[in-house]
Amino acid sequence: MESSEPVPRLVVGVDGSPSSHAALRWAERYARMVGGVVEAIYVWDTPSARGYTGPAIDPAFDMQQARERFTEELSAVFPGERPALLREHLVEGDPSEALIQASEGAELLVVGRRGRGAFARAMLGSVSHRCAQHAACPVVVVGQQADPAH
Repeated sequence: MESSEPVPRLVVGVDGSPSSHAALRWAERYARMVGGVVEAIYVWDTPSARGYTGPAIDPAFDMQQARERFTEELSAVFPGERPALLREHLVEGDPSEALIQASEGAELLVVGRRGRGAFARAMLGSVSHRCAQHAACPVVVVGQQADPAH
């Protein structure tokens, strides 16, 4: 008899920082324990989307670069074969907003304590802080680990 229980969904922000790698590892281990899936979310945006001035940037090129970085990040965390419970999502926009939106209906939102983007963090507040305040589900904030095996 099949269970009608929904599969727990864990949303994880991936930004290339050591703490986001630790968050992704943590979420994958937790998902295995609870029989859930991990939605790894990599958020990118073009400088023009934020109102910066500068040379015109081809959005298709930016998306391709983001896709390549996301692939590199996942390969760094999961060398070899990726876990079957991993779902990959590349999203354009503001990282906090994208993760908060993705938290709708999730069991947990997992983020790293310190990511990239010190200037934006100083101006807008950290992504982890904003997510902890506004997510639609509980938030786990994972710090960088000295030994990635733990």
